[in-house]
Order: sequence, then structure tokens, then C-alpha cells
Amino acid sequence: MVKMYINGKWEESERGKFGLDLNPSTGEAICKFPLAEREDVDLAIDSAEDAFHIWSDKTSKDRARLLYRAADLIEQKKEELKKILVMENGKIVKEAGEEVNGVIDQIRYYAGFERKIIGDIVEGNTSKKKIFQYKIPYGVVVAITPWNFPVAMIARKIAPALLTGNTVILKPSSDTPMSAEWVVKRFIEAGFERGVLNFITGKGSEIGDHLVSHKKVALVTMTGNTSTGQQIMRSIATNMAKPILELGGKAPFVVWKDADIFTALKTLLWAKYWNSGQSCIAAERLYVHEDIYDTFMKKFIRLSKNITVGDPSHTDMGPLINNNAIENAESFVKNAVDDNCKIIYGGKKLKLKGKFSKGFFFPPTIIEGAKQKSDIIQNEIFGPIMPVIKVKNEEDVINKINDSRYGLASYLFTSDYKFAYRSHESVRFGELFINMPGPEVEQGYHTGFRLTGQAGEGSRHGIEEYIKLKNVYVDYS
Repeated sequence: MVKMYINGKWEESERGKFGLDLNPSTGEAICKFPLAEREDVDLAIDSAEDAFHIWSDKTSKDRARLLYRAADLIEQKKEELKKILVMENGKIVKEAGEEVNGVIDQIRYYAGFERKIIGDIVEGNTSKKKIFQYKIPYGVVVAITPWNFPVAMIARKIAPALLTGNTVILKPSSDTPMSAEWVVKRFIEAGFERGVLNFITGKGSEIGDHLVSHKKVALVTMTGNTSTGQQIMRSIATNMAKPILELGGKAPFVVWKDADIFTALKTLLWAKYWNSGQSCIAAERLYVHEDIYDTFMKKFIRLSKNITVGDPSHTDMGPLINNNAIENAESFVKNAVDDNCKIIYGGKKLKLKGKFSKGFFFPPTIIEGAKQKSDIIQNEIFGPIMPVIKVKNEEDVINKINDSRYGLASYLFTSDYKFAYRSHESVRFGELFINMPGPEVEQGYHTGFRLTGQAGEGSRHGIEEYIKLKNVYVDYS
């Protein structure tokens, strides 16, 4: 049974309502979690506001000390968290381990910014006048995290928020409350005081608007789909809370005629099938130069067919998160067929036997013949489906790359350094990986353009998203 953590106490919901957390590999419930009410939200926000005045008055060194302790506690028990991720999220064991290690690294990375946030002293209009510019926390932060990287996104949001003196209300996805609770428990064990970190669970459709539009909330950070982000932007306008939003992605993956095919294939298999294709930086549309198209596709199809799908403890790729994800994948395939595309491989939900017969498994799927303006090229799939388009020249591929509502990650494989250089200027995406795989790292600034969102996370720039500049004018005359 998952519980919420509000004002220093582990609580159930105000009215005793619960939701079910499902194992996507079996389709069976693994635990219950509270469905928070507006009263729970109000209590959590009030608690965070009360704690802010004390927490923000501490030194960054004191705050960092608790973050380091939380990271140590997670590391000591990380095998527990890995097992929860495999069960609750459907990650294969290797990917679960990578995510847990990433959580530890991120918390320590952000803690390392203690005493490194600096301001300025600016000269005024006379020698006796000065302007002190220093950085202060926003206040109460709402952090809404997704199910696809449920613990990595928690670390990415709450560690910089807490280090800079903000207090936090964490609201995880209803598909992954168990792993979120586990991480919160380690923070509480580390010694974070009452109200500094609050944890609520429930449906965004029921409490989300009240949570983000609350007059005491100063900043909202969310990773999720674009439509939810747009609704948050509308909701926070009343109080002008600051948004940090990482939303949809539609990453192009370009394999040029002079690419190292082995490296491109190895990276493509990761970029498409990592986390079963459920990633904002997943390769979502493949552009292959016509000169190598047949050779490259023959190898890509063969390697995709070799990927085993099933029990995440023993296969190459686990399930999708829930039945809605299966229906979404099937809808994309149907629309592609209706658009006269050819299904080269996959395309239908897998029916496994035994305890996995009710799991949400979908195979690697490759689709040829898609048009640039088609649904499968323009809209985010979020699954292991790869539409492929043949391209012929630089102008053609750059135009197709930038023809997207989204602008997060992009990939380019070429041996032509001049083309690579021109591309990093002309490709209008927040991230471009040239001849290498992702994902983004802590010291990089993870951001996107257009409908991908607002602001960004990671690096010192991500830290500074959680602080604002205050000016004090002083006349010594």
C-alpha cells in the first residue's frame, strides 16, 4: 500500500479513495495508492509554504549535505529500487539499473552546486551607489513526473529545487507511484524536515488543475505530453507561476550516404527500442539516404527481428506501460496502412502465454512508404514503431527534419564534417547527437523548441531555472 507524505506524516487520502497500480508485464494489480482530494493538495501546499521560510534560510552547504545523504541511502538499497522498476514500469533489468544509477549521479551532481551560485555587484550612476544582484529561490515548487523514467525525473526535478532553497510537492504518474514513494522515503530518511518535501498521489484529471493553479505555488515543473503542458500553461497564468515543461518529442534519425553503418545501426537500435520506445528522445522517424537505403534497411530489419520481447527480467524489450499505450500503437499502425504504407515487420500486439498473457507487449515495428505530412511522421508515437523515409539530398533532409511541431532531440550520422557542422546550425532542435547515442547527461542542458516545452533541465542552466534574480539598490553617500 502506497501512502502520501504530507506535512511530515505518511497519510492516506482525505476520503479514503484508492487507485490500482498495475504490473504492465502481467496486467495485474501490485498495490493500491491514495487518490488525493483537494483538501490533501491544500494541506501539502500549506505545509510547503510554512517550511519554505526555514528551509530557504539554511545555507546551500546544509541543504547539499542532506542531498548527498539521500543519494547514499539510495545507493545502499538500489537493488530494491531496480526490482520495483522492473515490476512497476516494465523496464528490462539493464535499463532499470541504468536509471537507478542515474538517479544517484543526478542527486550528487546537483548537490555539488553548493556555494557555487553567484550574483553580481554592479556600479550605480555614481561611485557611492551600488546594485547588489543576488539569486533567491522561488518558493513552493510543484513537480509532476512521468511514468517512463519515474525515478530519474524525480531526481532531475527535486534535487535542484531543494538545493536552491525551494520546497516541493511531488506528484508522480498514477502508473508508477510505488517507485516514487520508495525514493521519497530515502529523502525523508536522509533528514529533510517536515514540509520541505511533500508527496501526493492521484489522478491529474482530478487534482492537477487545483495543484498547479494554487495561489501559493510559485513554480511548476512537469515532464509529460504536450496537451497536459498546454493546460498547465493556461492554469498557471492566473498567478504567473513559472513553468519548466518538457513535453513531446519527434526525434528525426538521419543516416547519410557516408555514415558508419555499424555505428548508426547500433545507435538506432538503442534510440528506437530503449524503454520500448517510450522516451521523449526516442528516434521517431528514420531518414536514410537513397544511396545506402537498401543495404541499411536490410540490416536494420534483421536486427529488429532478433530483439526478444517479453518478461523484462530475461528479454531485450519489455512491455508498454498500459493498455492505452497498446491502443495508441495499434492506431498508428492502422492509420499508416490506411495511408498505403507497408508494414515490413510487427504491427500487432503480442499474445504471450502463462502469467504474461495479459501483459501489454508490442513488437518492434518497421513501416515503409510514409509521407512527410502523414500522421505517423508528424505525431508522437511513444512506442517501438519506426516509420522510414528515403531522402536524396541535404536540402531535402533538413527540410524534413525541421518539419515538426516538436523540437527536442535529433540524430545525425555522417562522415562529412562540413555537413555535420552545417547541420548543427540549421537543425532547429534543442539537442543534436552527431555520430553518437543519447541520452542527455547531467551537465548538459536538456531543452527543446516549439511544442516541446518551456525552459530546461540539467547543467548550471537547469539549476538557475529554480532561482530568480533580486536587485537591491544602495546609496552610500
